[in-house]
Amino acid sequence: MTSGGDAPGLNAVIRGAVLAGERTGGHSFVGFRNGWKGVVEGDTTPLSRHEVKGINKLGGTILGTSRTNPNDHGGADRVKEVLADAGVDALIVIGGEGSLAGAKELADQGVPIVGVPKTIDNDLDGTDYTFGFDTAVGIATEAMDRLRTTGDSHSRCMVAEVMGRNVGWIALNSGLAVGAHLILIPERKTSMDEITHYVKGAFDRGRAPLVVVAEGFQLASMDEAYSTLGTDAAGRPRLGGIGTMLAPMIQDATGIESRATTLGHIQRGGTPSAFDRVLATRFGMAAVNAAVAAQWGHMVSVRGTDIVVVNLSEAIGSLKVVPPERYDEAALLFG
Repeated sequence: MTSGGDAPGLNAVIRGAVLAGERTGGHSFVGFRNGWKGVVEGDTTPLSRHEVKGINKLGGTILGTSRTNPNDHGGADRVKEVLADAGVDALIVIGGEGSLAGAKELADQGVPIVGVPKTIDNDLDGTDYTFGFDTAVGIATEAMDRLRTTGDSHSRCMVAEVMGRNVGWIALNSGLAVGAHLILIPERKTSMDEITHYVKGAFDRGRAPLVVVAEGFQLASMDEAYSTLGTDAAGRPRLGGIGTMLAPMIQDATGIESRATTLGHIQRGGTPSAFDRVLATRFGMAAVNAAVAAQWGHMVSVRGTDIVVVNLSEAIGSLKVVPPERYDEAALLFG
């Protein structure tokens, strides 16, 4: 099952698990439709070699996803009942922090679960990388390469808002790749005076300033992330719009014409990169091995170039944030 927000590479995990499981152990697979919703409702679809052929290059998820909480629908008892009725011996949960936290709780109550880490934000502890992140950075970089050319043509300051609710990995990596003049991330509050300093410095050198900002960034004067869109299904504020807020403030403070672009969900969509296809495929294959070994309550992970298995507790409870030294390293290139 796939749960939470979609990420490029989900289908590659499914394909890797099915092909490896069929070939190495003669295992058969079903997919639960629409995340935990499909699990608690017993909504399954067959997954054989035929159903997964060629899907590793497809974005999204052929199974669908949702943000349903199984604990609101009978919890572990209901999940066990559905798995037994479907003849399922193990459940591979492909999800982010929230999904894996729920999986850990169910595993602690005896549900046979193996996790696969998924988030484009790359903020999960317990693994060096999550699939989808490389694709998101690539998409953001290409979009900002285009923004730079139009900014150069008009001598404008361009503000590009990328995803990153709690961490700034996408902003940091795409900003470095595109040669941004300032990168703003949730881990580091920044004042308008600092922003003005870097923007004017770039402009005075004859450059069109490019500012990359993560959606969860806060000015030094702010107490919480910018949100005007209400809350999501999990009750969290829907972030988005910090770039649109900053652009006129930059223009007022510097006199430089400024424009904002929010990349939004375009970072999630489309074809996964080669790196993400390979990582996701290896995760799917390793998840089957973990299930065969009955490593319930654990998830697959990448450490360096090795795929390992770690306890789900390593992935939840704390986020993998951008270390101060990584940001300070990037800041040497600002302005």
